[in-house]
Amino acid sequence: MSDEPNQLKDPEMYESLRDDGASKEKAARISNAAAREGRDEVGRRGGEAEDYDERTVEELQDRAKELGITGYSDMKKDELIRELRDH
Repeated sequence: MSDEPNQLKDPEMYESLRDDGASKEKAARISNAAAREGRDEVGRRGGEAEDYDERTVEELQDRAKELGITGYSDMKKDELIRELRDH
């Protein structure tokens, strides 16, 4: 059992970021920075990322390839999204 949730400073933001397609590591990093520095400060630094659900299968496959995920060419859209979010 992971103790990751105990380390999160802003679990609500973490879950929102995960729902939007952020990896576990990225969501934890952003949510903890927001709790430490304030959401407004972190928001000013951040960019705009497209939601995985709005991307095409080809775009998701390209992203999976960039991240070194194997087997992406045989995955359906929902499988690609799940793999990308869990990466």
